[in-house]
Amino acid sequence: MILADMHTHTRYSHGADTPQAMYTAAVQRGLAYMAFTEHSPRPRGFDYTHEYREQLTQHLPDYVREVCALRDGSGPCTALFGMEMDWLDGQEEFTRTACAANDYDVLLGSVHFIGQWGFDDSDTPWRSFSQEECEQHYLAYFAAWERMIRSGLFHVASHPDLIKIFSVEQFHIWLAKPESRALILRNLTALRDTGMCMEISSAGLRKPCREIYPAPPIMRMAVQLGLPITFASDAHCANDVACAFARLASYAEAFGFREYTVISRGRKYTRPL
Repeated sequence: MILADMHTHTRYSHGADTPQAMYTAAVQRGLAYMAFTEHSPRPRGFDYTHEYREQLTQHLPDYVREVCALRDGSGPCTALFGMEMDWLDGQEEFTRTACAANDYDVLLGSVHFIGQWGFDDSDTPWRSFSQEECEQHYLAYFAAWERMIRSGLFHVASHPDLIKIFSVEQFHIWLAKPESRALILRNLTALRDTGMCMEISSAGLRKPCREIYPAPPIMRMAVQLGLPITFASDAHCANDVACAFARLASYAEAFGFREYTVISRGRKYTRPL
C-alpha cells in the first residue's frame, strides 16, 4: 500500500488549491506523508504559452510559509517541504542557487524544456512531427535528463519519460530499438550511481498519453538495477492527491518492486509496498 505522495502542486503556480486543501485531501486519503513540490521559478526565455512565472515569484514566500507551517504541525500526515526544479541547459548556476535557497526536505529534478522549448506545453507541434523528428526530440530529452541526473542536485528524477506525453505511439516505436534501450539504461545507471530515486507517477494516466510514467520497458530496467522508487500523483488539485495509487502499487509490484522510498530532510526511508 502506498502511503506517500511525493509530488504535488498548489495554486501558487498553475494548480487549483491551497496547501491546506491539498493537505486535507492527503489526510482524507489516509496518507502518512505528502510532499509539497511546487515548481521552481525559471529565468526568462524558458516560457510557456500560459506562463505562471509572475504568480509563482510573487507567492513563493506564501508557499514557503504555509508549507513549513504544515510541516511543523502535528497532523496525522507528515507534510514534506520540497520543490520541483526544472533542469534548464546552460542555467546550472541558477538552478544550484534555487536548490540552496531553502531547507528543503526533498528536491525533484525534471526536464520540461529541450533548449528553450517547453515540449509539454501543447500538442500542436507534435501533430506535425515525423517519426524521425520525434526521435530526435527523444534523444535530446534523455541527453538533458542524464545531465540533470549527473548534476547531483536532486533526490528524485520525476516522470522519467514525460517526453511521450503527446506522441506515445511514436515513443514506443523508438523505445523498442536496442540503441534506445541502451541510452535509457545508461541514464538509469547514472541515477543509481548518484543515489537518486526514480519516480513512478500516475500523472500520465490523466494526460494525452494515458500511460503511467515510466513505461514498462523502463520499469524492467529499473528493477534490474535495484533502483529506489518514489510514488507520485503530480496532483495540481485536491481531487488528484494520491490519484490511482492502488493501480500504481499493482504496476510496481508486477515488475518486482517490493518497497518504496520517502525522503525527509534529504534522508531516505523505505517502506514496504
